[in-house]
Amino acid sequence: MRCQKVVVCFLCLLFMLPSASVFAGNDKEVAKVEICAEVVREMAAMPDNAPPEALLRNAKAIAIIPGIIKAGFIAGGRYGWGVVMSRKDDGSWSDPVFMKLGGGSFGFQAGVQSIDAVMVFKSQQSVDRLAQGKFTLGADAAAAAGPVGRSMSAGTDIRLEAEVYTYSRSRGLFAGVSLSGSVLSIDYAATDNFYGASGLTAGEIFSGEAKIDEVPPVVGHLIQILSQHTN
Repeated sequence: MRCQKVVVCFLCLLFMLPSASVFAGNDKEVAKVEICAEVVREMAAMPDNAPPEALLRNAKAIAIIPGIIKAGFIAGGRYGWGVVMSRKDDGSWSDPVFMKLGGGSFGFQAGVQSIDAVMVFKSQQSVDRLAQGKFTLGADAAAAAGPVGRSMSAGTDIRLEAEVYTYSRSRGLFAGVSLSGSVLSIDYAATDNFYGASGLTAGEIFSGEAKIDEVPPVVGHLIQILSQHTN
């Protein structure tokens, strides 16, 4: 009899697992969006050492990739995972799409470093190319280390002719950084898992046409913070 009860309890737990995963299966993605919101909030709190307000106001898309790992000895590499959000026709921000960053480098280097990166997309063409799935900074889109501070003339490429401006945060301060050669790719699996859907495309989410039953509440928090500091 005792054995039968144990078997029944085990079967009940087995049937409960799929339903529990529906609610808890996107915990990793939800946590990443929360971290991205914190990066934006902290960036806005230091106007003298952050992307210029004028550049943010005219951004076509913004990517936030916290915790990029840069590591290597002689031959190095970098990997990160975050989100990208596009400006819609009405000026509001789209829901986030998950994105991966990867890249390699070669030279005299050693050690491991973790940085937060923010990328400001200045042209719609670069956003459209990213929405297709993958592109390389510096090859498919002209990229440059972004200016910082209240003045647009605070950094490199004063005329702002690049399509994507890249920033990194290390030890609490943002600075322009070159990420040329980095490959950006849409993380379709993480995006589907986050929204509890399948077959979602970046273009549909960017335009607001994606068929999503319920957007996780954390998205509203990220959009609110981003809107406060870019509109």
